[in-house]
Amino acid sequence: MEPEIDRPRPEAPFAEESAAAIQAHETVTPSLEERIFHWMNWTFNGSQGLRSGWSALIFVLLLGLFGAAIGFVFVRLHIVDLSQMDHLTASLAVREKLMEVLALVGAATAMAQIEGRRSLLAFNLTGPRRVPHFLSGLAAGFLALSALVGAMNWGGWLRFGPVALSGAEIFKYGALWAAAFLLVGCMEEGTFRGYLQFTLTRGINFWWAAGVIGILCIELLHRNIGSGAWGVYLMALLGLLPCLMMHIRKISRSGFWQAAWVTSTLFGYIHLGNSGENWIGIFAAALIGFVFCVSVRVTGTAWWAIGCHASWDWAETFFYGTANSGMVAPGHYLITSTAGNTLWSGGTDGPEGSLLVIGVILLLLAALLVIYGRKRTKVEAPSLGGVS
Repeated sequence: MEPEIDRPRPEAPFAEESAAAIQAHETVTPSLEERIFHWMNWTFNGSQGLRSGWSALIFVLLLGLFGAAIGFVFVRLHIVDLSQMDHLTASLAVREKLMEVLALVGAATAMAQIEGRRSLLAFNLTGPRRVPHFLSGLAAGFLALSALVGAMNWGGWLRFGPVALSGAEIFKYGALWAAAFLLVGCMEEGTFRGYLQFTLTRGINFWWAAGVIGILCIELLHRNIGSGAWGVYLMALLGLLPCLMMHIRKISRSGFWQAAWVTSTLFGYIHLGNSGENWIGIFAAALIGFVFCVSVRVTGTAWWAIGCHASWDWAETFFYGTANSGMVAPGHYLITSTAGNTLWSGGTDGPEGSLLVIGVILLLLAALLVIYGRKRTKVEAPSLGGVS
């Protein structure tokens, strides 16, 4: 008799696969905490980390907080006297703009850490040949403003008087106003063509851009601030159709131009706070803001825009002594006066309020494209397919 041998029992076919399939198809209901966490994460974070809309909002809030804190310190240390704020001088302008630049550096540095330990220069301040681009921007700004003043003088809308300064005062005030407007260029271009242009480019689309600009226009309609608002409306309308067509055609990397539409319109909007501005001056500010965006696109850096902005304001305020956004500053080299129709003379706004400024800005854009267009270094954005 053969010994009894335990033989293996036949297993049910595909037993393991069936169990795995059942387990895989089991529906796991997430907890309330998990759903809240998922929603919060989706709301604030995209493929590039913190979504660009939140980044821009936090940046603006930090800019205000740093500005208030630095202003408090400057007042306590008697670097700035609040009683003199209504009487702008060259030295006071340097101290005011230094406060603003320090606030910008603080806010941008904080955002660079929040967004993933970026370098401060990552916000459109890197790129090749930064010093040559800055110097060529300086030359372009002075030449463009000189062409505008020359055209106004030729047409009889601006007249030159005697020289207002002599001797060492020329160099003193020239240097002070140069420092002030270099700080202006760093502050305004660092904010609009630097941080905001970079941040919005990585995550904006047409509908978000149109929404932001729509809110600006509705707010202006509600405030009813006068004819200057038409400069903002005009810039908003000019960008609407091109940006919509890029959206419909799904043009690659159109986010840069959607962002440029927003930052340029916003740049005109902030100039509404200047006294003496007319709608032409506001539109000119928005239009040259767009030219500065183009300069970032074709040079790969904001340094050309910083130089052009600084020298334009220096030539207008110090060298030619014209009104700048309604203000004739003390300590200017030449004396000028306007005459004739304000549509061409600019009236209290100065050269920036003359219709001729639009032609000069367009010539500046053409020169920029001719010089840099063929060898442009495009600004690459990590993601342009929606708000991220």
